[in-house]
Amino acid sequence: MTKRYIASIDQGTASSRCIVFDEQARIVSVGQKEHRQIFPRPGWVEHDPVEIWHNVLEVVQEALGKAQLTVADLVALGITNQRETTVVWDRHTGEPVQNAINWQDIRTDHLIRELAGDAGQDRFRDRCGLPLATYFSGPKVRWLLDHVDGLRERAEAGDALFGTMDTWLIWNMTGRHVTDVTNACRTMLMNLETLEWDDVLLDAMGVPRAMLPEIRPSAEVYGEAGGALGSLPVAGALGDQHAALFGQTCFARGEGKCTYGTGSFMLLNTGDRPVASANGLLTTVGYKIGDTAPTYALEGSIAVTGALVQWFRDNVGVIGSAPEIETLARTVDDNGGCYFVPAFAGLFAPHWRSDARGVIAGLTGYITKGHLARAVLEATAWQTREVVEAMNSDAGVELSTLKVDGGMTANNLLMQSLADVLDVPVVRPIVAETPSLGAAYAAGLGVGFWPDVESLRENWHKAAEWFPAMDGEARERGYRKWRKAVQRTLDWVDEDDEI
Repeated sequence: MTKRYIASIDQGTASSRCIVFDEQARIVSVGQKEHRQIFPRPGWVEHDPVEIWHNVLEVVQEALGKAQLTVADLVALGITNQRETTVVWDRHTGEPVQNAINWQDIRTDHLIRELAGDAGQDRFRDRCGLPLATYFSGPKVRWLLDHVDGLRERAEAGDALFGTMDTWLIWNMTGRHVTDVTNACRTMLMNLETLEWDDVLLDAMGVPRAMLPEIRPSAEVYGEAGGALGSLPVAGALGDQHAALFGQTCFARGEGKCTYGTGSFMLLNTGDRPVASANGLLTTVGYKIGDTAPTYALEGSIAVTGALVQWFRDNVGVIGSAPEIETLARTVDDNGGCYFVPAFAGLFAPHWRSDARGVIAGLTGYITKGHLARAVLEATAWQTREVVEAMNSDAGVELSTLKVDGGMTANNLLMQSLADVLDVPVVRPIVAETPSLGAAYAAGLGVGFWPDVESLRENWHKAAEWFPAMDGEARERGYRKWRKAVQRTLDWVDEDDEI
């Protein structure tokens, strides 16, 4: 019997990768390539969407070549992507009007304040589940419409198209202008109840409906890819964190996960109804499979986790590679009283303060580079604790176990720190790259490669587990210090500061 495979594209913040999975959801091969991070001004972050598209084609061929497979051996392709990153391109030529505006970019800060007005940050939360923040793509589209000559007229005529990275890739693969519901819900332009573009939100943001993609489920055949991808069905798409929720098989209400990458994101399945947050969390669509009802989630988004390790490597130069930070951090027993709050682009959940900027607090002459390395890692753990406390309050349940995935889970010291500060076990599955797995699952369901979601649970297996080992008094003392350090980050950017 001929073996069948499914491929998943993970178009991430730092790189694009292709992973080929077999029917047991085991990784067969991986292709990966980084793309440039473009910083035109302080607070601005851009990507070249054409470079990313070319890299995607390259990593597919790399992954297939490593496994000695061809496109003909694949039954479908799924896509997962960095969310909120915004691309606008010409319908006729396919050329982007400028670089993609990355999700970390904060150039829309003044626009966000203007949109909030007297109504405040939660002006649109009842419609879209999101606070007004530079994070989301609707305001980024508005910024492009306001700053690129002639773009508004082209957009109103349907000659300029908007999409997040899933839409950009699907359009290049199939020629179809669509997005899935998980990416659409991150624009601030989609109504959470109707799962359609919302006229009130479009009018407030000043975004023409004619430039928007069609909203579709997370698992269905969007079209067949052409060119080097043959006639491969493109059959699944989810934003990266929703894909991770799916890949971790969090299909029941109350199940959740946290993905640790450039940023970190915790999602909790809340069932078939959206749950409004009173604690700074996002209400979002978890996933939607074909014609079934959508599954909703609460999300806590942390802007900077793995990116802090990259900054420590590239800008400070204390370590030569990311894995070296664990070795350096283990040269000391604790952080020496040093806390690092990486508010490089403001603070996300549960604070949502774009005026915040990063601080290192508690510095003394005793602090060594080992203490700094430990503070860098612990920043991820303390930020997770803030999100977990907010989630416990909103959901009315106490987290008993944290499922984790993503590249940072290879750091054993960080995983132990998480267990210590959360006071719950931390569990990593065998396949840690669950966003890729979730996209593969969605595409597989879209073409019948797997029959139903219950069949996917059988593929989940635990690889490692960490248990709390910190004294309770030390845990709470450290958390108090962390919260004091967070307070030092606030009100750094004044209203008249240029961003």
